[in-house]
Amino acid sequence: MHFNEYPTQSLMYIANRPEIVFTRGAGSWLFDHEGKRYLDFIQGWAVNSLGHCHPAMIEALEKQARVLINPSPAFYNEPMAQLAGLLTAHSAFDKVFFANSGAEANEGAIKLARKWGKKFKNGAYEIVTFDQSFHGRTLATMSASGKAGWDTIYAPQVPGFPKAQLNDIASVERLIGEKTVAVMLEPIQGEAGVIPATRAFMRELRAVTEKHGVLLIVDEVQSGCGRAGTLFAYELAGIEPDIMTLGKGIGGGVPLAALLAKEAVTVFEAGDQGGTYNGNPLMTAVGHAVISQLLAPGFLEDVRARGEYLRTKLLELSAERGFEGERGEGLLRALVLGKDIGPQIVERARQLQPDGLLLNSARPNSLRFMPALTVTNEEIDQMMVMLRTVLDSL
Repeated sequence: MHFNEYPTQSLMYIANRPEIVFTRGAGSWLFDHEGKRYLDFIQGWAVNSLGHCHPAMIEALEKQARVLINPSPAFYNEPMAQLAGLLTAHSAFDKVFFANSGAEANEGAIKLARKWGKKFKNGAYEIVTFDQSFHGRTLATMSASGKAGWDTIYAPQVPGFPKAQLNDIASVERLIGEKTVAVMLEPIQGEAGVIPATRAFMRELRAVTEKHGVLLIVDEVQSGCGRAGTLFAYELAGIEPDIMTLGKGIGGGVPLAALLAKEAVTVFEAGDQGGTYNGNPLMTAVGHAVISQLLAPGFLEDVRARGEYLRTKLLELSAERGFEGERGEGLLRALVLGKDIGPQIVERARQLQPDGLLLNSARPNSLRFMPALTVTNEEIDQMMVMLRTVLDSL
C-alpha cells in the first residue's frame, strides 16, 4: 500500500511522525510499508527488551490467549501470581501491584507513599524529585517530573513535588522537612539525555532518607529489567530502596508495568488502588516470559559485555569526530555531541538507503541508544558504519 492509502488522518495529532507505516519487526530490525528495513536502536524507547517479535513472547501470547485473557482484577490468575513471585524472588521487594504503563506505576508509587505518610508520618505528603526528571504523563507524574515547560502545559500542577539536583546530596537535604514523605528518582535520567545517578550519590541518598525517616522510590521504568546490565539499576549502588516502579522492558513490547514495595510500606487498603486490566493474564504471561529470559544463565553478563562494546565504539567515534564523550550504563547510552545536531542526525539516519537507522536525540546535543538487549556486536558495528555515513553527510 502507498502511505496515502492508510487513514493516518484519523489519528489525533500528538507528534511529528514521518510518513512511514511500520508493518513488521524481527529482532533488531523494523520493516515499513514499502519493504525498507531499519536497524532499530530505539526499540520503542527502551521497551522491546528482547527485540521485535521474540519467539518466547510469541509463544507466551499464543499459549495464554487460548486459555484465559481477562478474568477481572478482582480475582487471582496464574500468570499474575507467577510473575509477582519471580520479581520478588529476584529483587529487594516483597509485594507487587501490576499496572499498564510506567506513568500508572509511578502514580501508584506516589499514592502509596502519601498513604504511608498519612498513616505513619503525620500526614507528610511531599515527594522530593529532580530537575530534568521524567516520571510520566498523568497530571501527578508530570508535576513530579522536572521536564522544562511541563509546569505550565496543564496548570495548575499537582502540588507536593519540590525539585533537587541530581548527584547533589546537599540540594536534597535542603528540601527535606516535616512534610516530606519520600525522595523519588530515576537511577538513570533517560529523557534528560542519559544522565546516571552516581553510585556514591545513590548510597548517600539511601543514608539521608533513612536518617530522616522518609522513603526512597526508584523509578526504573527505563533503567530496569536488564537495561543497565543488572536486573535492576539500583543494584549497581548496592542499596535497597523502599519502592520501585517498572514499565517498558518488563513487557518487552506489550503494555505492562509494576509497582513493587517492601512489606512495611505496603499500606493500601481494599479499594485504595485498582484498574481494569491490572494483572491481566495475557500481559503478565508475556512479562513472565521476558523476565525469565533476562534471568537465563549468561544473559545479563552478555548485556554488560555488549554495553561495554557499544561504549568503546562510541568513545572511539567521539575522539575521532571531536565530540564530548559518552555516558550511560549497560545498553542505555548517550553520545555527547557538544553541538545541537542530534535532530539532524536522527532525520538523516532514518532516510539512509538502502537501509535506514533509527536513533533518538533526547536532547539536541546528544544521541540516545536503546537497542534490544539481544543486539549483537555485528549490529553495533553496522550501526556505527551507518552513523559515520550520516556524520560525513552533515
